[in-house]
Formats: sequence, C-alpha cells, structure tokens
Amino acid sequence: MPIRVQTEDFDLSKEVAALRSDDPRTGAVVTFVGVVRDFNDGSGVAEMELEHYPGMTEKALEDIVSQAKARWEIFNALVIHRVGPLKPLDQIVLVAVTSAHRGEAFAACEFIIDYLKTQAPFWKKEQTPNGARWVDARATDDAALRKWDVDPANQLPQS
Repeated sequence: MPIRVQTEDFDLSKEVAALRSDDPRTGAVVTFVGVVRDFNDGSGVAEMELEHYPGMTEKALEDIVSQAKARWEIFNALVIHRVGPLKPLDQIVLVAVTSAHRGEAFAACEFIIDYLKTQAPFWKKEQTPNGARWVDARATDDAALRKWDVDPANQLPQS
C-alpha cells in the first residue's frame, strides 16, 4: 500500500505512471493534488508548516486506504503527504486511485481526502502578517466526512 509522508516534493506524472503501470485492468485513474494557498481565514499566508506524528500518521493513512478498498472496487491507491515548511503554490498532498471504472475511483479518492483532512494526525501552522497561528479543524471538513457515514468524533463507521 503506497503511503508516504515526506518533506520532498513529488512529480504527479511519475507517481501516476508508476501507480497504473502494473495492472492492465485499470480503466480509470483519479487524482487529487492539494496545494498551499496564499490566503486563509481572512488573512494572507506567507508559509505553512505541517507537522506529523511519525508512525501514527502513516498508520492512519494506511487505515483509510484499507477502508476505501473495502467500500469500493479499486485496484490501488497512493497517498503522499508532505510535511515541513511549504510556500504558496507548493504541493501538499497527492491522492491517486485506480479502478476499472471512474465512479469507483472518484468516490474512493474523495473519501480518502475527506478522511485525511479530518482524521490524519497532521498539524498546520501558518505564517501570517499578524504572526504565526495554528489552523483549527473546520466544521465543513467534519460534514464532508459524515456524508460517508463516518463519525468524526470516533473515526468509526456509523451503524
């Protein structure tokens, strides 16, 4: 299961080519790339620093990819998340999913990024004109997770 947390940037084309090269059943590849914005919560952002808990973060990402594979008929998934200092327009995260059909790949990709935004142990600190600030979780991200019948409070599927 390709999960990487790294400081280095990634090459979207190379990552997607590697992901899809080994399965001739692949009929769809869906990707999401998140990038640093220069504006957030009413203020300019000069830099964002991402911190994580090594080991715990990778385990959380592996778990969500396993959940996506259990929910949809996907062949493979890749999650690369960067940590450390990042500037506006820098790539932060890549989620890529392969399947036979686009519907499965789109749903699984969206599920993975929704979970990652709310449950993966990453902490974001932004440098703004008013100084550094930690970024709080957003209610909209929790709402996005609930549409998949996952309770943000305990990370378990609701019965």
